[in-house]
Amino acid sequence: MVKDWLITGGCGYIGTSLIKKIIELDSNSNIRVLDNLSVGKEDDLSEVCNFFRKNVSELGRCQGVELIVGDIRNSDDCIMASKDVEIIVHLAANTGVGPSVENPRLDMVTNVIGTFNMLEAARLNDIKSFIFASSGAPVGEVEPPIHEELAACPVSPYGASKLAGEGYCSAYFRTFGINTVSLRFGNVYGPRSKHKSSVIAKFIKQALSGESCEIYGDGNQTRDFVYIGDLINAILKASELKKGGEIFQIATSCERTISEVASLLKQQLKGYKIDMKVKNTEKRLGDVRRNYSDITKAREMLGWVASTEIESGIEKTIDYFISEASGRNLV
Repeated sequence: MVKDWLITGGCGYIGTSLIKKIIELDSNSNIRVLDNLSVGKEDDLSEVCNFFRKNVSELGRCQGVELIVGDIRNSDDCIMASKDVEIIVHLAANTGVGPSVENPRLDMVTNVIGTFNMLEAARLNDIKSFIFASSGAPVGEVEPPIHEELAACPVSPYGASKLAGEGYCSAYFRTFGINTVSLRFGNVYGPRSKHKSSVIAKFIKQALSGESCEIYGDGNQTRDFVYIGDLINAILKASELKKGGEIFQIATSCERTISEVASLLKQQLKGYKIDMKVKNTEKRLGDVRRNYSDITKAREMLGWVASTEIESGIEKTIDYFISEASGRNLV
């Protein structure tokens, strides 16, 4: 297993979940985090490690867990944070279709220039392994299931920026020999998702607050929901891959409507005597109608499949949010 990691966006949902798993597997691993703390915070990192050093004055070989407060849009921050690590897991991003439609320039600068900066840092520091967190969004509006051979035609600025990241990953493998792996995450959900604004986390938070859960359009749009534990296992599998320039769909191959997921949430929340109210609003710009993945390539090349059924995953996610809310005396 890799010993020296750099995780961008490591204070966020996926980052802290990955750090927790790495430490569980090998307590001697060294993990450096580069994060601007715009979403995830130091407290989130503290929840998954007993101790971390912050803004290390003399960067050499990483020791334990280190937090560098910096920004992927700053090339100097990227180069500095990348020194003396074996692998970069690039999670930091402007995430989601909605924010990209509201501010396409911010989305481009963060996701395109930020990814370029990290790849350049890998090249300059002679780091040979690079995992890029992508999405199904680059493919756009196609007849699913989505697979890696489909021509990309993004619908949203977010999809375009992630496609650019995949393109740069391909170029840096073929030109500079960096073993880049792009993982197209499905809709990730699960414990620790308190900062997430995607469907499952958002609906649970709204239900706990007594708000109506908003479904864009008729609710028959489909997504592929992948549990955080399964996703983390995919990242770890990808970190062991010796071949670069690859793209993998990381999802479940199960197509579920937003209304179906809302019904599952509503049913399970009843067990906590929480009445989840739902309302339909106008369709959101940039959303695709159907989206689910074919994970054949991930199964064959990474030896990875998702193993968590959505009912079980939702139960664990609700338990997490109920526990969090109870601790803050919100319910």
